[in-house]
Amino acid sequence: MTTMPASTANWHWKEKNITPWGKDWFERELVTVTVKGDGEEVVSISSVTDFEGDVEVKQRKSKIITIFECKIDCKWSGTAEDGTEVSGVLKIPEVSHENTLDGLSEYTYEWSLSTDSSPAVDKLYKLAKSRLPVALETKFAEFPTAIIDTHARDIQISAEPSRTGSPAPAVAAAASTGAKAGGQKVNVVKREEKPINTSKVELEATFMASADDLFGLFTDEQRIPMWTRAPAQSKPEVGGSFSMFAGGVKGSYVSLERPTKVVQKWALSSPSWPSDHYGTMTITFDQSSDSTKVTLLLQGVPTGMEDEIRRNLEGYYIHGLKSIGYVQLIVSHSSAPPRSSSSSWPPSDMQGTPPESFAPSRTLIVVMAVVVLVAAFAIPFR
Repeated sequence: MTTMPASTANWHWKEKNITPWGKDWFERELVTVTVKGDGEEVVSISSVTDFEGDVEVKQRKSKIITIFECKIDCKWSGTAEDGTEVSGVLKIPEVSHENTLDGLSEYTYEWSLSTDSSPAVDKLYKLAKSRLPVALETKFAEFPTAIIDTHARDIQISAEPSRTGSPAPAVAAAASTGAKAGGQKVNVVKREEKPINTSKVELEATFMASADDLFGLFTDEQRIPMWTRAPAQSKPEVGGSFSMFAGGVKGSYVSLERPTKVVQKWALSSPSWPSDHYGTMTITFDQSSDSTKVTLLLQGVPTGMEDEIRRNLEGYYIHGLKSIGYVQLIVSHSSAPPRSSSSSWPPSDMQGTPPESFAPSRTLIVVMAVVVLVAAFAIPFR
């Protein structure tokens, strides 16, 4: 049995639950957080008393993604300017991917003071509430990096060994300017760019949602992470760039016609996708009376990657929307035979047309009719 190439193995979804490690990390690292006042005051986190939540590291599309949502209770303590030892409790209801990396929500801090109040104690309490959050958030920002540094190697297959057998040729920097080395003119050897044979992948799904709502989910920088569960960047204007799945998919907007159509230059950040190659992703939203059909048409897919791209478009795009409660009614897909990148697409009147989907309203009518009949037969005859 041959080993799956790293580029293929790393495309697929993998995940690892590391909650116990995350608990240990917070218990170890938060007690190093200390802040000082303008005088002799010092405040620090003395212990982590409770930890709840989940911490996971995942891989998809050759990208490592951290997912965590934790509730942390701490004890804090310090020394007031008059020498009084002060202590209290700090509860942080949410430390998560959303507020640590995405900035989609703010941290909340619930403070309490255990030491009897006095002017010096109150001053230290005010210091704790004003400066500890900044120090804590700096520490929280280290958590995703610590996850990747510690656990990424457990779920991602390195592609480095495959490079050792064929090192890339080096060209002297002087060659680009026609400079002479050792009295001999350096001839620049240009690598011939071979045309990439490509195909297209098309996927359809119908959701019980409006076209405008779905249009926003695909283009709004604040809403994309809701269904991708990963950081995203999006500037929905002609020429504006976008990045999804923590950089796993990137490109730019070619055109936007709200709420019916989005056209993107689309590329996959993966060793299996040719560098500097972009496909064209056309997303259309066809709204009917009670649902909207979404069509994903990706043209320029490198030959041999059709099944892989289709599987992951369905897994990450379609099922991503389903994961946040969007009800899917119908899914269908089709693909065309490979073509050379130098050739043009067949005329639209020569392309196959996918079969019409059954209208959702007709299905609802049939279901209602069956319910009425069952109810009628259930009523006793008198």
